[in-house]
Amino acid sequence: MHFSKTFTEILAGLPSEFAENAVDYRQLKKLINELVTELASLGLGPAVLQDLLKARDDEAPTHVEYQFNSASGHIEPRLRLWVDPPNAPSPLKSRIVEVNEDDTETEASTEVSPESSQVSLLWALQRHVEPDMPAALDNDTSTVDHDNKSKVEVVIPLASDLAFFELLVKTLRGLSEHLIAIHAQFVETLAELTKTVSDAARPISSTSHGFKAHSALKSDGGGVRVNSLTRKSDLYSWREIFQLYVETEIFESVNERHPGERTIEEAETRLKQFAERVTAPLESFLELNLFILNVKKFEFANAEATRKILKKHAKRTALPSTDSSNTAPLDLLPTHASLPRILVQELGTTLLPIIPSLEDYACLICTSIAFKPIRLSCGHLFCVRCLVKMQKRGNDHCPMCRAPCVLVANRSNVDWALLNFMRDWFPEESNVKLRQNEKEASEEELREMGIDPDEKCIVM
Repeated sequence: MHFSKTFTEILAGLPSEFAENAVDYRQLKKLINELVTELASLGLGPAVLQDLLKARDDEAPTHVEYQFNSASGHIEPRLRLWVDPPNAPSPLKSRIVEVNEDDTETEASTEVSPESSQVSLLWALQRHVEPDMPAALDNDTSTVDHDNKSKVEVVIPLASDLAFFELLVKTLRGLSEHLIAIHAQFVETLAELTKTVSDAARPISSTSHGFKAHSALKSDGGGVRVNSLTRKSDLYSWREIFQLYVETEIFESVNERHPGERTIEEAETRLKQFAERVTAPLESFLELNLFILNVKKFEFANAEATRKILKKHAKRTALPSTDSSNTAPLDLLPTHASLPRILVQELGTTLLPIIPSLEDYACLICTSIAFKPIRLSCGHLFCVRCLVKMQKRGNDHCPMCRAPCVLVANRSNVDWALLNFMRDWFPEESNVKLRQNEKEASEEELREMGIDPDEKCIVM
């Protein structure tokens, strides 16, 4: 399938605003055809032009340079030709005679074909005969000296090539502006969704007047006494949704074996899987992700269209993708970072963090929530039961950095602000961990008294 058809099919599956701002691939192809005709009218067919462009040595009797002439800030394609004096031996002559073996060295035909036009321009320049050149070239013909040999220099502006790059630059600049507008619109929508989710997924402190976020050494310090079932909050629903979203890895994989950005097909499949596992109230969240997927398709299609049209330009005309100074290809063309990746980062830094993740508050030893949290002097955090066990075993070194600070830890090492934060945002997990700690502490006391907690108590 030709890419032109593929490109059209991709755009047909996107919203109309995307198609309206896409690369005009068909029109660019037409301009390439016009450029091929223009070069042929000058006798510069692809085969001949390739030979001339390769002959860059000053010793070569004839050579051509392709230049963008971008000093003005615009791409102005042109060809610069240098031709040796009349009596110098020239491989180009034999090439011209080869292509036009029926023609004589003088004007022998009234009907000029593209091939004979090549003779009339280049052959006449070789012989220092004034050829019939376009008016635009009359003022660009001069004589220069290379190694004491006079050469004729001709500058040929390429009108069709100029039209090609003007359209390409205009299209890409419009595309760049459209992507900037898309980014701004996405950020605005994301902010609205963030506020909506934030209002729906509130912690205990937003509904309980008795909760003090910075309460210190209370009699029930660390206890969880708020009945979470009475709260009107979707905290746990959204936390589960966000956790599922992160685990699905729709747009990027963090797998060690296959890390990196996913293909469009993979992202589409994973987004469908995620959509199947969530419900209607999440339409806005799903729409944002679908929007990112559409932008990803749009950006890929336009990047591929630009790459292919420039490749077609080089193939059909034999003009290289760089100018004679070997500068970077098309420095003046607008470029931008991957917008889908930027939007995914916006999603990950704006929306997802409004609901704290349990993994960020886990004890590094038992891997469950670090409730009640003990912060050692080295800065590392562990739950109180894990630290008590280490102290009873006489382990003084921090499991993370090996600093000798475990045995000196006491009640002053409790991180009260973090403890209350966990009560606020993880009430159910805190309740479970508190019950586990109390059960484990009571079992330890029984064992120290010589009683096996696993044996059933028999009343005589």
